[in-house]
Formats: sequence, structure tokens, C-alpha cells
Amino acid sequence: MSKVKKTLLGWQEWCALPQLHIPYIKAKIDTGAKTSALHAFNIREFQHHEQKWIQFDIHPLQANHRVSKQCRAEVIDEREVISSTGHKERRYVIKTTLLLGVLSYPIELTLSNRDPMKFRMLLGREALLTKCVVDPAHTLLLGRYTKGHILRAYK
Repeated sequence: MSKVKKTLLGWQEWCALPQLHIPYIKAKIDTGAKTSALHAFNIREFQHHEQKWIQFDIHPLQANHRVSKQCRAEVIDEREVISSTGHKERRYVIKTTLLLGVLSYPIELTLSNRDPMKFRMLLGREALLTKCVVDPAHTLLLGRYTKGHILRAYK
């Protein structure tokens, strides 16, 4: 029986969403959540080649409202999601590429205004399945970056 090598993650990690032009976003690794979630606000629907798309804004960095990105993505679904506060919320679902260390693969993300939350992104267990294991005693095992380095990437 061959063993598949899995990437070891801490309870929070830096990742990127290149299709959304987000070079750095710190994600909380949440194995209790089924789906992953991305902070989004000013969400607007539009049609593109007869498909439903959305345009949305994001503040990708924690405690920083000056850095803002406008993103566009095709809507692949709309789902009822029970939030961490126990409320049902209808959310758009998009599919995009996740860069996590040396890994690069497509994931589904639900969009929700996460302003009151510390992390702008949650990585749920569906995005981690078969690829990663989590050690909750550690953090940022895939790399640490200076504030200046991250801010320069958003210029």
C-alpha cells in the first residue's frame, strides 16, 4: 500500500487566490467547517456569456480596510449555509484556484461578509481532504512574511 504524502498545516496559514488576483490572504484552517468561506461585500450579479457571474469587493488583509480588491467570478451554485453563529444564510458559491504552499488546486468558496470575523478566509475540510493534515499546536508552517512584503504585493 502506497502512502500519499500530505502537506502539514498549522491552524492558520498564508495562501493565495491567483484567479482572483489575491496574492496573500491569511486563512483559518477550520476542519469543523465543511465548505470554505471568503470575505466579500458589495456583491453584484451580472450576466457574462449567458452565465451568472458576480463582482465583489474584498479587504484581504486582517484589520486593514485600506487594501481592497475587486474580484469577478462565475457563480457555480447558491447554497444555504449555517454560519458560525447558527443562522442560515444563502450564499453564492464560486470555484477558484487555491495556492497553499507548493500545492495548487481548485476549491469551492462561499462568499459572505466576514467583517466581524478575525480571518478573511476559512479553509474547510472539503478543501483539505486528501491533501493536508492539520497540527493545531502550530501556526504558519508554510511560511511567514513581513507586513512590508505583503503590502508591496498589493501595490
